[in-house]
Amino acid sequence: MYPEDCVQSLIDPWWVNNTDRVLCRGALVFAFVPHADQVPYRFEPVARTEATRHDSATIRVAPLRVGQPLKRTELPVAAMPLHSGEVWAAYRAKRRPCLIIGSDFPRADRALTQGMARHSTAPTVLAAPYYGVTRDGSRGGYNPAFVEQIRHCEYPQFLWDELPTSGSEESILRLDHLQPIGTHHNAYQLSGYKLSADALEVVDELFSWLIWGQVPGDSLIEMYQELIRTTFSSP
Repeated sequence: MYPEDCVQSLIDPWWVNNTDRVLCRGALVFAFVPHADQVPYRFEPVARTEATRHDSATIRVAPLRVGQPLKRTELPVAAMPLHSGEVWAAYRAKRRPCLIIGSDFPRADRALTQGMARHSTAPTVLAAPYYGVTRDGSRGGYNPAFVEQIRHCEYPQFLWDELPTSGSEESILRLDHLQPIGTHHNAYQLSGYKLSADALEVVDELFSWLIWGQVPGDSLIEMYQELIRTTFSSP
């Protein structure tokens, strides 16, 4: 049961079963996503573990800074091929629940992409990650007063929710952390749930607010914000 002062209380159902088990708009999935605010690291092979072996090497790890000139290594390592302008980068990532925001993209015409690198047109979906609210030893969590603001839809980039997966607690969806996820089966795991059509409309309204800077007129978000002001605000 959702509390009365959240937008989910106006929509029933909010979550539904993803009975088709497909990667679709509104699907709840699990995927490894990088921490958005971190400084990435670069891997640079500096010496082979054995002089005659090309499949292993000693690696130097250093911060990857966008303004720093790249030093091209001349040490060939079969397991770490690089093309011009490329580096091996590493990010800390965590397995998180994610909401698929966009998935129905036209596939590139194969007749026009022959001979191109696969990554140039490889299919992806756009996903926004959820973050746990509760503070514990492994995460800082969210300030309860801030969570209340999010629950009252005061920000376009945040959406409070309680996920339908077992063991889940309060979570915050970060629409400003929208990122691509590959469609290969090793890149994601379906949860078996997806947003209802009405719930997905709310997410679309928030996303429109985030992109264009204002809540769409006559939207459910606008109606809910007025309801919060008149019902739950202090006198």
